[in-house]
Order: sequence, then structure tokens, then C-alpha cells
Amino acid sequence: MRETAYQFLASSVNDRGMDGSTVSPGTPRRWRRLLPWAALIGLIVIAQALLFVLTLRHERDRLQESVDESALAAAAELRRHFAYQLQAVHALQWNEPGGDWHTEARALLRAQRALLRLERRGLAPGAVDDAIDSPYASPLFAAAGIGAGAPSLPLPRAQLDLDTWVACAAARRRGQPNWSRSYFVPQADGLGIEAIDLCVPVLRGGQAQGFIVASFSLPGLLGELDAGLQRSGELSLVEADGTRLARSGSQRGAGVFVAERLLDLPGATLLLRLDSARTAPRAIPNLAISLVLGLSLALAGVVALLVNDVRRRARAERRLAEELTLRRAMENSLVAGLRARDLEGRISYVNPAFCAMVGFSAAELVGRDAPPYWPPEFRAHYEARQAALRSGGTQPPREGHETVFMHAGGERFPVMVYEAPLLDADGRQSGWMSAVLDLSAQRRAEDLARQQQEKLQATARLATMGEMASMLSHELNQPLAAIASYATGSLNLIDDADGAGLPPIREALARIAEQAGRAGRVIKSVQDFVRRREQLREAVRCAELLDAVLPLAGLQARKLGCRIEAASIDPAWTVQCDRTMIEQVLLNLARNGMQAMEANPPGRERVLRIALARRGNFIEFSIADRGPGIAPEVAERLFTPFFTTKREGMGLGLSLCRTVVEQHGGALDFDTPRDAGGVPAGSRFRFTLPCARVAADADAPQTQASAA
Repeated sequence: MRETAYQFLASSVNDRGMDGSTVSPGTPRRWRRLLPWAALIGLIVIAQALLFVLTLRHERDRLQESVDESALAAAAELRRHFAYQLQAVHALQWNEPGGDWHTEARALLRAQRALLRLERRGLAPGAVDDAIDSPYASPLFAAAGIGAGAPSLPLPRAQLDLDTWVACAAARRRGQPNWSRSYFVPQADGLGIEAIDLCVPVLRGGQAQGFIVASFSLPGLLGELDAGLQRSGELSLVEADGTRLARSGSQRGAGVFVAERLLDLPGATLLLRLDSARTAPRAIPNLAISLVLGLSLALAGVVALLVNDVRRRARAERRLAEELTLRRAMENSLVAGLRARDLEGRISYVNPAFCAMVGFSAAELVGRDAPPYWPPEFRAHYEARQAALRSGGTQPPREGHETVFMHAGGERFPVMVYEAPLLDADGRQSGWMSAVLDLSAQRRAEDLARQQQEKLQATARLATMGEMASMLSHELNQPLAAIASYATGSLNLIDDADGAGLPPIREALARIAEQAGRAGRVIKSVQDFVRRREQLREAVRCAELLDAVLPLAGLQARKLGCRIEAASIDPAWTVQCDRTMIEQVLLNLARNGMQAMEANPPGRERVLRIALARRGNFIEFSIADRGPGIAPEVAERLFTPFFTTKREGMGLGLSLCRTVVEQHGGALDFDTPRDAGGVPAGSRFRFTLPCARVAADADAPQTQASAA
């Protein structure tokens, strides 16, 4: 609202000239700015009018509720009076006619001013055996036999006995007290009394012997109500048709606030009406009240808005502080370096990881356009690239670019830089944001992996050559032995025969035998070359074998989307083996297991588990996968050379692995675990190697023998 007023004042200044003259083009604009104020004033007037009407209505409703509550309290009290009168009269039926009944009746009449007359009647209509009038008023009826020929006041009982007899008949029929209809009894002073009779049957042995009739004054019953109720307005008893029977109260009713309550008596029905003396609420006091209430509500609304605004600002500040704290914690916890530069290339922000990466503090970097971590030999190239980026001619690649930074100590190290535009709150570019990753550890790991891979490849080629040499020696020994046998047999036959043309044949067969022997010597030399690998065996810890193989297997696992789980082992377990050959066996079995899980469905996990166990004097290596398992027809030929199920395989891997394990004195086998349903749950290859001490003891006699 205050800003709108300022805008209106500024508009007024703009719409008037310096000399105070009105500028006509600004008039419509001024009316447009006055329109919200007019609408606001109109809304306030309407709200005050509604508040005034609601205040009047609320006042009327409040007064009506007060009258309803008073009428309800008066009806409840009047019902208690009727109940008390009934109990008091009902107690008289146990007194026999005579002295006791007269004594109790007179005591009751003295105690109850509203009670005008007590009668003891027989069962015959109009038969009044005894009657006693109240000592506080003149007799209600004329004595028996008076006024029989000419009308006189008060009237005899017989002339006003119809309603009483109807009530007594109903009481006799029901066996319970019954009230009569109210009736008017004229008096000699020109006035009268609205009376009502209570008829109580006198029962002996369950049979009615007579009646006790009590006549009450309805005005007297109303007069016994609480004085506070009497002062609240005009109390009256009316019939169902609206005829007023009796009234009481110190003030006349105004007829504005009226409440009625039903008095349902046995045999009679009356309405208690309370007509309050209060008039309709006046407008002037309520207008002032409504204005005060309106201003109070407006003030409360303003205070509530201020409180809400303060709370909202406090919540916003608290959220901002939490976000800043979280942002600082995230920046300080990042391993990657963060660097922000403005459009001129000057550094505006670096995180602690970046400072630790380059060895310079934030104070040494912020504000520099040629940072000190640029190597001198690349500075010209970096400045040209930054100038091209600043001119907008090139955009940084989304996949990042690799470059070289210089540490504060002078060491060069490779980094990968990912850059993106830095946008301000309005969405405009204000600089560049960079994420920098140090590639030194990655390069060292790649170099080590490459060296290990080259070493294992050389070992694998050498092992393949040995396997092929073993196979060739085994396969060629038999035909060479046969050639030698046939040549020897032929020479023996020629020696036994006598012929002059046999010398050339003898010479040819001799050459066959000579060449066969030569081939045998060549094969033996190849076998000796293969057996020389046994001299390279040494005591190796099992943990070292796994540490050498797991990084290489991990590269294959990430490529194939697998996970490797290696169980913890005893660091003291040691085997006597050729480290290179056993590492090749482990790597080959692990690679086979991961390749077998490539065909797994999407929901099945790809986990390769490597475990070791002590089996007496041997260490058992177990490599288990979660692939489809090994079919029975494949299992029969699994270790056959040149048999493979892979498209690019040579079929020598498992055969070579078994040869290497058996040369070390161990054994290689496999099985196919199955789940609870009998479905294959992968494959498990196991091989054993002798422990280092046992192997050393076993080799000792052989070494001594060879030395001898």
C-alpha cells in the first residue's frame, strides 16, 4: 500500500509541470492510479457495513439465546414445583378421614401458597366428602347449599366440577395421579383465579376408594419461580391455541425476544412463555462497536501479516544458511577441483580440492587471469585458447579436454577439465565453471595395468608354446617310434636276405632310421625346454597372487558389467609355485567365469566369487560364477586341447591351466552348483597347490639326488 502511494505521488509530480500547471495527457493515468484506492475504500466500506449488520444480528442472536436459556431454566424449575406438589398431595392418601387428614392437609396448605383447596371425594361424581381452603385467601368455592337459586360469587363447586371429574375418572382408570384442564374461577371482587386441579386416587388393595383433589393457582405457581427469572421479563402460562392463562413478572414483555417451552403434565398440556423486556438492539452503540471491532480486526490482521512476514523471512534466512552450509560442506568434501572464472578469464572462485591439487592457496589464485599453475612451455597455447573462449569463437567440449597443470613444486601432472557456462540469477552468462580431475593416479594405474598385461600376454604365449610342444611331442613320438621300428625291422630282414640289389635299400632305410632319431632328439629338446619352467618355482603368499590378479580382472569386470567378490584369507598361507604361471591360471579362470555371465538375463546378478581354503597340506583356489553352468556334453570335452565354445577362442586355455596345475603337483576340476529347484546356478572351478613347506620337503630329496 505504501509503494502504491509512492507511485501515486510520483505520478502526480510527473503529471504536473514545474510551474504547477496540470498536464492533460496525465489525467487518465492519474485516474487509473486512483482506481485501486477507490476500490480499496469501497471494499472497506462494504466490509464495515457487513460487519455492522453481522454485529446487529449477533446481538439479536445473543439476546434470543439468553431468553431461550432463561425459559429453559424456568420450565425446569416449574416442572420441579409440579413434581413436588404431586408428591405432597400423594402422601395425604394414606391418612384416614378425620383428625389426621385434617392436620396434614392444613399443614400442607400453610406450606404451599399456590395450593388453594384440598378435597376428599368419594367415587360418585360431585361427591365431596370433606374440603379445606387455604388460610391465605378467601374460599375458592361457595359452601354447599349456598347460591342455589340466584347467581352469586364465589360459585358453588358443582358448577365448576366437570373438568375435575374428567381428571378423576382418568386417574381412576390409570391408577395414577392426573391433572385437569385449567379453568377460571370468578371471585367476588370482580377478578378471578385461573386454577388447575390435581386428582390423586386413594387406593386400597389395588382398588380406588376415593380421590384427593388439590386445586392450585396458576399465577401462584408462576410466582414461586426464581426472582431472577421474574425480573428478566414477563412469564405466562398459555394454552396450545395461544390463550394466556396466567402471567407473572416485574416487567412487561417487549414482544421482541420470546421463548416458549412445553410443560407436558399427566392429563394436561401447558406452554410456558417468556417475553423478555429487552427491545431490539440500537444502531448507534452497535455502529461504534462494529467500527472498533473492525479497526481491531484490521490491526490484528496487519500484526498477523507482519508476524507471518517475519516468520517467512526467518525461514528463508534459515533455509539460505542451511543451503550455504551444505554447499560449503559439499565443496569442501569434493575430490574434484572446482574453478570459476569470469568472462575476462580471471579466477573468481576455487575450492579446497583445487588448491590442494595445484599447491597454491585461494588468495594466490583468485583474481589472476594467467594462473601460476600453467607450465611455462604451454603458457602461449593456454592464453590463445582462453582468448578464443573469451571471444565466443569456440565452445568447450561437453566431454571435457585433457591438459597439463604444474604443481607449486614444479611437477607437471595431467588433468581432465570439464567446463560449462556459469549463469547468474537472470539466466545470463557471467563466466565459466570448471571441474578439474587429477589423472596422475589413473595414468600410473594404466601404465601398471599395461605392463602387467604385456607380461601376462608374454607368459600366455610362452605357456601356449609349451602346451603345443608337449602335445606335438606326445603326438609325434608314436609315429617316430613306429618309423624307427619299421626301419630297424627292415634292416634286420635285409641282413637276413642275400641279394646284390639290396645295398641301396639298406642305405635308404639307414637314412630313415637316422632321420627318425634326429626327430626324436629335436622333440626331446623341446620337452627339456618346457620342463625348465620348474626351476622358477618359489614360495609365494596367496594374498600376493590375488593382489596381482584382481586389478586386471577388475578391468574386465567393469567392461562386462560384473562384480568380483574376494573372500578374506589368512595372510600366512603360502604356496610353492611359478608366480607367473599361477597368475595366468587365475586370470584365465576369472575371465572365463565373467564371459560366461554375459548371457545372464537382466534380473540375474553378475557376481564372480574368489575364495581360498586350506585342505590339509594343500591350498584350494575356488572361482565361482553365476552363469548358465556347463552342459554335460561340454563337460566331457572341456579339457580337450583346441575344443572351445567361444567364437574367437583357441581351445587351449583350460588345457593349459590343467597342465600348469598338474606340473605343480596339484589338480584342477569343476562342478555345477544347483539351486533348490535343481536349476544350474553357475560353475565353480577349483585347483589345489601344495603349501610352501610341504613342497619344499618334497623337492628336497630330488634336489639332493640331482646334486649327487
